[in-house]
Amino acid sequence: MLAYTPEDIDGLPESAIESFAGTGNPLSQRRLNAGEAVVDVRSGAGFDSLQAARQVGHSGSVIGVDMTQAMMDKATEGVEEMGLTNAEFRLGYAESLPVDDGFADVMISNGVINLTPMKEIFRVLKPGGRIHIGDIVLHVEVPQSAKDEIDLWSG
Repeated sequence: MLAYTPEDIDGLPESAIESFAGTGNPLSQRRLNAGEAVVDVRSGAGFDSLQAARQVGHSGSVIGVDMTQAMMDKATEGVEEMGLTNAEFRLGYAESLPVDDGFADVMISNGVINLTPMKEIFRVLKPGGRIHIGDIVLHVEVPQSAKDEIDLWSG
């Protein structure tokens, strides 16, 4: 999983960059195609969604879903700041995405796929759709002392 490059970040609103808490770049292995419909699960302030909106172009669309109003507000501000017309953000939970059945060509997730029921992802994906994931896999158990230290997880 590759990280975002400086070129990827160029032009993104500061609010999206400073709130980024992903684990990698779910768009690094395969670019999105012009015209595709994308859903970003737990989109936060929209960092990955804004990247996706640039890749799918004016003929595509991106829906970011997050469960907090604060992140929705930041993400919407980012869309407005960038002048995008192909991205929107919806308040909702990964367990019940506020997106129509069979809407997405691509689902993206950055660090939260383990919180999303696969049944819900497949409900939203079109037949033959694909999933782009950035996440961390642990091979050893994290000690409780590290789990309790919020600064290690939140940056």
